[in-house]
Formats: sequence, C-alpha cells, structure tokens
Amino acid sequence: MSTGISANRAEILQIAEAVAREKGIEKSLVIEAMSHALQKAARSRYGAEHDIRAEIDPKTGEMTLKRVMTVVDDEMLEAQARPFNPATDIDLKAALKTDADAFVGKTYEDILPPMEFGRVAAQTAKQVINHEVREAERDNQYDLYKDRVGEIVNGVVKRVEYGNIVIDLGQAEGIIRRAEAIPRENLHQGDRTRALIYDVRREAKGPQIFLSRARPEFMAKLFAQEVPEVYEGIIEIKSGARDPGSRAKIAVMSHDHSIDPVGACVGMRGARVQAVVGEMQGEKIDIIPWSPDPATFIVNALQPAEVSKVVLDPEQGRVEVVVGEAQLSLAIGRRGQNVRLASQLTGWQIDIMTEAEESERRQKEFAERTALFMEALDADEMMAQLLATEGFVTVEDIAYIETGDLANLEGFSDELAEELQSRARSWLEEQAEKMDAERRELGVQDDLFMAPGVTPQMAILLGKGDVKSLEDFAGLVADDLRGWFETKNGERIRHPGILDSLSLSQEEADALILGARVAAGWIEAPPEEEVAEETADGEETAESVFR
Repeated sequence: MSTGISANRAEILQIAEAVAREKGIEKSLVIEAMSHALQKAARSRYGAEHDIRAEIDPKTGEMTLKRVMTVVDDEMLEAQARPFNPATDIDLKAALKTDADAFVGKTYEDILPPMEFGRVAAQTAKQVINHEVREAERDNQYDLYKDRVGEIVNGVVKRVEYGNIVIDLGQAEGIIRRAEAIPRENLHQGDRTRALIYDVRREAKGPQIFLSRARPEFMAKLFAQEVPEVYEGIIEIKSGARDPGSRAKIAVMSHDHSIDPVGACVGMRGARVQAVVGEMQGEKIDIIPWSPDPATFIVNALQPAEVSKVVLDPEQGRVEVVVGEAQLSLAIGRRGQNVRLASQLTGWQIDIMTEAEESERRQKEFAERTALFMEALDADEMMAQLLATEGFVTVEDIAYIETGDLANLEGFSDELAEELQSRARSWLEEQAEKMDAERRELGVQDDLFMAPGVTPQMAILLGKGDVKSLEDFAGLVADDLRGWFETKNGERIRHPGILDSLSLSQEEADALILGARVAAGWIEAPPEEEVAEETADGEETAESVFR
C-alpha cells in the first residue's frame, strides 16, 4: 500500500473479497474498514483538526478523499457545547457572502489530491483494518450462535486447559467448562465431539459460547436425534435428571396412544438408547413413562425398586414413599443416587422409609394423640384411643366440632359429648393464658396481633425467632416462616423456618406477611381478585421449566 491512492483498484477489491471470505463476513464491512483506515491515515497527514472523510467505491475500487466544511452559527455551537473550529466550520454570515443558498448544517466538500502512504501510515492503516475486521468477525459469530441456544453442535477439540475444553466449531470457538464435562471422559486435541449450546454471551474479547455435555437437556437432544418420534413431537420428553458419567433418568410420554414411548426410545434390541449411551460415555439411562398423576410418576421414577405406598404433601412439595425392607437399598441406590435422580426428575422431595418405620411412626403419632386427649379431657385411655382412631388430631377438633357429630360416635351420648367439649374448651383457655404469659416473657409486643391470622402459638414461635413486633413481622418473607431449600454439591438441603412446626402452606405464609404489611401501614390492601390472579399466574410446572 505504498503506491498512489488511485492505483490498484482491482487489487483493493480482490483483497476485500479474500478477507471477507476468510473471516466469514460481508465484503461491505471489509471495504468500510479500509475506508476508516484511509481516513485515519489522511487525518494524520493533513491534521486531526480537519473533517476528512474517505470513500471506496465497492464496484470500481475508486478511493476518494474529501475535506468537509459545515455551515454553523452561534446557536448550533452552543447546542454542541464546542468552540468555533476554522478547519471544519464556516460561519453562516461568511457563507452567505459566497453562497446565497447557504443554511446552518449545509456542507461543502473539497476533493483532496491522491496521497502516498509512508511506512507509519501504512502500518496504522493495517492496524485499523485488522481491528475493525476482527470486531465485525466477532459480531458475525455472536449473531450466528445467539439464536442457537439449546442446539447440539459438532466440533473438534482444539485444546484442553486446566480441565476446560476449547472446541473449534468451524466459524467460532466454544468452551466446555470442567463442571459441564462428563467426569472421567478424556478428550484430546483433534477428537470430534458433540455438545449442547446452553449460553452465548457478548464479551469484550469476543463472543463466549458455553457448551455442555453434562446437562439433562443434552441427553434429551440426543434422543431427539436418535428417535424420529421425539424429533417429530409424537413422543415428548417431559423431564430429565443426570448424574453425569454414571446414571440418568428420562421421563417420556406419547401423544399417540398406539405408540409405546419407552419402547420407541429403547429401539430394536436397544439400538436407539445404546447410541445415546455411547455418546454419554456408557452412562446408564432409565427411561420412565411419565404420568400426570404425581403418585404414579413417582413410583415409576423410583424403578427398579417396588413401592408399597405413597403419601403426598403438595403444599410442602414432599412425598413419603414406603417400601419393603428388601427394596430399601434398591430404592435409595448407591450413595442415594436412585432417590436423588427420581427427586430431580419429578420435582418432589422424596423421603423413603420401610414399612416397619412407617408403622412405628404411626403408632408413635397415635400414642401422642392418645396421651394429649387423656391430659386435656381428663379421659381414660380407651376413650382417648377411640377419639384418636376416629381421626381427631387436636383438642380444637373436639372443642369446636358440632356436638351432634361427637355424640354420634359409638358409645357416646349428648351429655358426654357436651362434657368433653366443655373440658376441651377449658383446657384451651388455660393453654392460651400460659402461652400469653410465655409470649410476654419473650418480649413479644401486643401489636403483633394486629396482623390477621397471628395466634398465641405463632407469637411464641416468632418471639423465639427474635421477631417481637409488627414491624419485625412485616419485614419477613414467606420463606422465613416456612423454610427454604438450598442446593449444595448437587444435594438439596432444607433450612427450617420460624413457623416450621405449623406446616404452613405457601398461600398461608404469603397471606400472613401481606396482612402484617397492611396492618403496619407499609402497603394498601390489594383487591382479593388481584391476589387470586397473581397466585394463579405465578404457578409454573417442572415440565415447563425443562422445556
């Protein structure tokens, strides 16, 4: 580029085409970069204070340099907050002397003579071109991959750095971080591999394409490639869970009742599932039939263990699963793997116990209720056991039930029912007085009861949790009351809430906090219809998150 500016027009276009083809970008972007380089070199030659613009004709390669002058007035300079520059500005009054049609903003162009590039100017131009072409290349790469999140891509291992694997995708590079790789999988430079794009970010050093071979979505996409029914949408993958490199579970359902989803995914002699297993380094895959009934789905998810009984607690998102003694180790799996994957697959927190443990727990609960009724009602053991057997759980259940319903129990009369209810209410009043005294000792203020739904028992528990006023209570969130889960090292750890022992539902906890904030004057009470709509809109299933 040391020749005259008007020479080698064809060569300029050939260079632009070659660079565009090599970098995978538009030829117009390369020509634009060349124009900027020429412009910078010219300003360096004629002075940076001049408004010099360069143009390269994309058809002929003709290069033109122009010096531009703009008509200005005081108002325009004030708006732009800059002084008058005689190298780029023409005062409106002066312009009108030579051009009757002059107006503020009008520009005049002077064509500059061809210039020769010296060594420094040529080097500067080269740097400008390289920089702008590199930026254009990065933008092109980002645009190419930003809409491909969730797709599987093929690539070649370029290098391995501290457990992170850099993959050459052809037009860009992706990275598989150590946590997103399959454990004990040894990929070496030059190996071909497949991975899932899970994130694409625009960063200063270029677009970062993050890949994974360890996520459940990678397994789901592999099945879509191997099983035509999944690709066509006849079979839907509802959820998946993986212990990368070891074992996985995937839940499937069929929209065509004549097609068995499990059989279709397994394939003839296991050909389809084995193709996926081979890609996942021998990871064993349990294909589970999905069911809209949570209990059935959980039983299926715990395969190959046989389940005797399932007790769901939808409000807590927990489920108790009872299995035979011989099935316990199978249900839990090695190092808890089977139950952990089943929990991830179903979205339920699964507690497994044997039939003997469940029987022992129920007997303990029955004995505790019997002892409570004997103390509160001053009743004999047989009567207390009868009440517990009939489904009464608390003294409140007995105190406030219809007298006729209590009298209808076998061996009861109206007089006995009234006497039992009288004793129950007296006992509750005594307990309320004791709780009120304990609440005062804890320093819990009376204004806490301004929050709708707060009971003396709640006040004591709140006091023990260092919540002693209406303002303190209004500053809490529902998780503070109910407890919350935290995932550490792939395991869910539960942190108990202040009112954990009361087993509040999410709606009950939200209502308590909302009532406290309204009572404290922090917010206005929302219409009941809005609250109901927000609750309904906020619901989200595990299946929708997976999709």
